[in-house]
Amino acid sequence: MSHLFSPTSVGNVELANRIVIAPMCEYSADEGRATDWHMIHLGHLALSGAALLFTEATAVEADGRISPGDLGLWSDETEAALGRVVQAVRRYSPIKLGIQLGHAGRKASSHAPWEGGQLVPPEQGGWQGWAPSALPHNASEPAPRALDAAGLARVRDAFVDSARRAIRLGFDAIELHAAHGYLLHQFLSPLANQRDDAYGGSLENRMRFPLEVFRAVREVTPSSVALGVRVSATDWVEGGWDPAQTEAFALRLKELGCEFIDVSSGGVSSLQKIPVGPNYQVPFADAIKRAVGLPTITVGLITEAQQAEDIVAQGQADMVALARGMLFDPRWPWHAAAQLGGQVNAPRQYWRSQPRELKDLFGETRFGQR
Repeated sequence: MSHLFSPTSVGNVELANRIVIAPMCEYSADEGRATDWHMIHLGHLALSGAALLFTEATAVEADGRISPGDLGLWSDETEAALGRVVQAVRRYSPIKLGIQLGHAGRKASSHAPWEGGQLVPPEQGGWQGWAPSALPHNASEPAPRALDAAGLARVRDAFVDSARRAIRLGFDAIELHAAHGYLLHQFLSPLANQRDDAYGGSLENRMRFPLEVFRAVREVTPSSVALGVRVSATDWVEGGWDPAQTEAFALRLKELGCEFIDVSSGGVSSLQKIPVGPNYQVPFADAIKRAVGLPTITVGLITEAQQAEDIVAQGQADMVALARGMLFDPRWPWHAAAQLGGQVNAPRQYWRSQPRELKDLFGETRFGQR
């Protein structure tokens, strides 16, 4: 039996296999509201046969968007727009749905990648970002505003409000984004956090605000919804956030009721030097899994079925998340199942597509119908 296609769980949420669709920014929302693009994008990925599908990073307040086109969940309007997409997916797919809640911090107000990705100045419709300290991500950019006590409370409450909205919409999992150089990661990293109060300096202090956010979200999240965190295991810069600190952070999260860790790296500094290659982030997930004991998701240049199978079979991670590879091949789980001898769910409208030599590819129950 394929390890990749064996069932698992995060918290009380049961997953049919170990394949996760990672959050992928689409830069196609309308003032935070999901559009027809999200209906098409998430709709076809929901038919992929993966076990868990995450939305893109979803901003908890308007100032927390990476770009003007970012998805948001901070108002009744953004909730209703995303709800329309969720309802459509639920109607036709059994895939579990997760939402990644985040705040861009000092990396906010940027153009979409196909527009250059540079900072959008206020005179062109941009806005000033928020951060632990008034330190820009790049030296050529204007400094963000340092969050004061009122600002910290506002952002924490925004995460809680967005989590409540996600729960109301029926998401199965919530992932707090503390990676890729966004706000919660900025608090963790000494490269971005140079505060001299209780939220800066020592590791304990730098972890304080992300842990406060997690604790507040945990208090409103029912046991039926899995709650986890995306982390960057290292900044890839000397003197920055590193694997040892990540393990300490993950242990504290576990004490507070975290149910899974999604392990990535980098993003907080333009000085980072990342040795990109297949499985380059897997050792970080492996180390955290062994040190902390939480269900762990690994990401990063995982493109081949046997590659993913080996990661899970060797116990390096409990789940494998694909992003660009899934965009390139939205039926990746089908093809992986065919190669590894696994089974996937498929909509009945597609049952006739099953090749004759793969008569068991779609399993016996196919969306619960025999």
